Amino acid sequence: MSLGDKAKDATQKIVGKVEEAVGEHTDDAELKHQGQKDQVMGEGRMQTEKAKDALDGE
Repeated sequence: MSLGDKAKDATQKIVGKVEEAVGEHTDDAELKHQGQKDQVMGEGRMQTEKAKDALDGE
């Protein structure tokens, strides 16, 4: 996995955590849900890239 992909996936997870926290603080269920979704998507992409790296022998 390239460094750019790692940074993008990590950024998506961080943004998701921030969105979730802001949604929790402001009682905005939609923003909280979007934050949780972004975290799951970022983690899923990271796991996919790790699996690809493992298959490539990196």
